[in-house]
Amino acid sequence: MSVTLSEAAANHVSKFIAKRGKGVGVRLGVKTTGCSGMAYKLEYADEEAPDDLVFESHGLKVLVDPKSLPYIDGTELDFVREGLNEGFKFNNPNVKNECGCGESFNV
Repeated sequence: MSVTLSEAAANHVSKFIAKRGKGVGVRLGVKTTGCSGMAYKLEYADEEAPDDLVFESHGLKVLVDPKSLPYIDGTELDFVREGLNEGFKFNNPNVKNECGCGESFNV
């Protein structure tokens, strides 16, 4: 079981943490919403919560709540630039379907 960061995502997160002056990594989870059932939650983490599952990737921590792990196990968080757009991309091997706008998914 693991959740990882690509090198591009780790570089982006590291730069942002350095700019804000605090943080240990990112917190990744899922919530029930959207037209396909679930959506990703992503935020910068300043500290670990007692029930967090902690994965190390490129020197950063990826914190996951235990309830979300079955839906995102094996996911790689990437940071991509496509034309003028840039942002995080979730490479999740568990996804069976995504909605047309790409904001939600189901497993």
